[in-house]
Amino acid sequence: MNQIRASDAAEMRTCRGDNLGRLLHRACFGLLVAAILATPSGAGPAYPVRAITVIVPFAAGGPTDIVTHIVTDHLAKRLGQQIIVENVVGAGGTTAAIRATRAAPDGYTLLMGHMGTHGSALAAYPQLVYDPVTDFTPIGLVVRTPVLVVVRRGLPVHDLADLVRYSSKHGKAITMAHAGFGSISHATCTLFNTIGDIHPATQAFQGTGPALKALIAGRVDYMCDQIVGAAPRVGTGEVKALAISSGRRSPILPDVPTSAEAGFPDFEISAWSALFAPKATPQHIVDGLNAALAHALDDPEVRQALGSLGGEIPLADERSASTLATLIEREATRWRSLSRPAAVLDGSRVRQ
Repeated sequence: MNQIRASDAAEMRTCRGDNLGRLLHRACFGLLVAAILATPSGAGPAYPVRAITVIVPFAAGGPTDIVTHIVTDHLAKRLGQQIIVENVVGAGGTTAAIRATRAAPDGYTLLMGHMGTHGSALAAYPQLVYDPVTDFTPIGLVVRTPVLVVVRRGLPVHDLADLVRYSSKHGKAITMAHAGFGSISHATCTLFNTIGDIHPATQAFQGTGPALKALIAGRVDYMCDQIVGAAPRVGTGEVKALAISSGRRSPILPDVPTSAEAGFPDFEISAWSALFAPKATPQHIVDGLNAALAHALDDPEVRQALGSLGGEIPLADERSASTLATLIEREATRWRSLSRPAAVLDGSRVRQ
């Protein structure tokens, strides 16, 4: 059982002594949480006692960054400590993942990983210097996000079939934007290109936020983006959504057809984001963070914020660290199984 220090107990009695309602005051609440998350007597200091950094693998304004801010705002209140979001860009998210693996396993540096850093990166980078399965300690799944195929407003296409025909006709004159080699936007759009047998020019950005800005400005023609990042721009008419890579339509974009309805049933894929710590992070820290994350995902404001962006919040039985570990193992097997991964992900055909 976790041990509460004598000084903490005294302060807790002070909180209690004022009146019962003040237990909900942030200072007292933070103290209570810190005491609950304290390590067993003699095993080390309480956690957390200082600010926590969460590394985001892409630039500010992208879907992963948006999700991270929504969740960490609640986690900071729950844990009673500041959470600093640090955007580390480069190499489709793998630069940030590498940095996270080299951090001390003390719970003060975490990573908001996703399908790119812990899945498709294995196909994009055969010599990837980290192992998504063994070099991280899973904490919990945060959200699943369908992907939208979006195009610039002036592109003369109305659905996926139009996009394929137009791209087949114009070839490299058409430009696909993505957030970096091996990123979710890159992997999912390359899957679509492969299904449609199209070979556009590609342009990499340091995150889907900058890529989406280029699309809005008309400097690129189309991209694939998680609904969390793209839906607000679709709603304002700044970009056009042709399809959603989900088995059902999204309630926030009910007029956008599913990929199957658009004639591309094989293009059904869901991205996800999850919280990780470096390997060898103590179990009591992982358990405390997992519990705090679960509390965040049950918070009405968090659920409303993620839901309003099209995010799908995992059910209670999908939130454990062990469930996330199983997901990572499955994703690693899936992407490692590609016989010619780099050729598949760059959209080119494998020529014998």
